[in-house]
Amino acid sequence: MARRKTRDFISIAMVLLSLAAARPLRGQKVSIEFDQGTDFTKYKTFAIRRGELNSKNPALNSELVKKQIEAALVRDFTARGLSQAQSGPADLNVVYHFGSARKTEVEAYPAGWRGWGTRYVRVPYADGTLVIDLRDPSTHSLVWRGISREEQSDATKIRGKLDNMVRKPIEKYPPKMKKVAG
Repeated sequence: MARRKTRDFISIAMVLLSLAAARPLRGQKVSIEFDQGTDFTKYKTFAIRRGELNSKNPALNSELVKKQIEAALVRDFTARGLSQAQSGPADLNVVYHFGSARKTEVEAYPAGWRGWGTRYVRVPYADGTLVIDLRDPSTHSLVWRGISREEQSDATKIRGKLDNMVRKPIEKYPPKMKKVAG
């Protein structure tokens, strides 16, 4: 009897350790793309031209979320040395898209006698993606794109991460250009 309890305890402990060691929610991922041929030093002003929200979660698909994203865009681009154009044309037009989706991953854990066997567990999470595009209105072309992706166990927690989702890609503006040896 004591041996069975020990075996059960070991099995439970292995499952719990496997769960603890399993891939945690990935957190935030940031990627940047830009036109290598663009001289970013010529850009001095920006204007937010359009923002789109695409989420089935009402907490992430509201006018308040748009205001939060736009305030963060203004704050962070201003901190990078750009000025917001109050009226008229700007050197850069900012267009952003934000969406979220519920996703589920299936993860395998050791289970059974001494960990021989596999147990499959469904792990739900919410994925939120913010795409920030900078367009040059004189050439009508995309010159810079920042993509921020956040995964949380609950979609409403993504809203608390919006400021970081804006800040982290903008920290990489202007992009560092590689010097060509010649």
